Amino acid sequence: MNSNNRRTFLGNIRSTALAAVYPASFLQYKGRWEEQPREILRPKALHPGARVGLVSPASGVYEREELAMAREIAESFGLRVEMGSHAGDRYGFLAGQDQDRADDFSRMFQRPDIDAVWAVRGGYGCSRLLPLLDYAAIRANPKPLIGYSDITALHLAIHRLSGLVTFHGPIARQLFSDYTLQAFKKALFQAEPIGTTAVPPPFVPREGQTEWENRVVTLCGGQAEGLTTGGNLSLVTATLGTPFEVDTRGRILFLEEVGEEPYRVDRMLTQLWLSGKLSEAAGVVFGKFSNCGPREYKPGYSNTLSLEEVLRIRMEPLRIPCLYGLLFGHVRDNATIPLGIRARLDADARTFTLLEPAVRS
Repeated sequence: MNSNNRRTFLGNIRSTALAAVYPASFLQYKGRWEEQPREILRPKALHPGARVGLVSPASGVYEREELAMAREIAESFGLRVEMGSHAGDRYGFLAGQDQDRADDFSRMFQRPDIDAVWAVRGGYGCSRLLPLLDYAAIRANPKPLIGYSDITALHLAIHRLSGLVTFHGPIARQLFSDYTLQAFKKALFQAEPIGTTAVPPPFVPREGQTEWENRVVTLCGGQAEGLTTGGNLSLVTATLGTPFEVDTRGRILFLEEVGEEPYRVDRMLTQLWLSGKLSEAAGVVFGKFSNCGPREYKPGYSNTLSLEEVLRIRMEPLRIPCLYGLLFGHVRDNATIPLGIRARLDADARTFTLLEPAVRS
């Protein structure tokens, strides 16, 4: 079989496999969208009195009272709340059946009286919804999508296939620190450039002390500008080879993780490296990577690499600006980072600046 015939044969197999998974309407829309220029859509800013739809697109709440807590958090901003019909469902490790979760999510985007869609929690399951969503309808009804962790799958798919700016930020059923609150409101309630974000509060030097808890490390120096993309490392990696694959070309890629040992972080970063996703990025920003040390760490043993060593091994040869230790993701002080707006990374000054508004008036 010559190379042209082989490519045709493999292309036919891939098309048949995709058709078995994705509805024809999705494949047709995806093809049309990828042939067109990608106009970035900013949703409207939130304001007191706006109505927010609370949904559970991933795992379910452990106790029903968590839904009441999520409602109260949203209402504390002066927002009116519409709870998804299946927000409290449970089906094993999922918040109900895939189609029910997808229907809840889609209805919130399609309803003209809903101004934002906010995930009650993350967990697992968003990737299962991606072929079930109508991305043309989402593009026709732009509104903020808010959440992090497993919600990364929805952020990447929606931004890639609709061009909508979405928000990697707090879930609805979490308490906000002052830091989290300030970053959240700047991103979602103000149609102004967001400015420097995710950097820790200034450390006040004093005798016998240095920054320890919130130390930001320059892995590779330099400056870069580009549109933002990223989220949870596990979910970003899981998009590879799918129609929702993360696009890092010329972008500032931000990544965070929780509960993964260094060798697992290395495996995921290696996959991104082998696929070219790291080298294509203009710059990379890592969060704190909570609880990502070895499970039984013994300093006297030399049978493991530290997390910082893993990050350096993967990033230093690429020679693109890179910071480690910013505040977003699975941390108490969790900055809201929009996907799809222009940002500037200055790895020498250890700053990450969002140069544009994420919302419109």
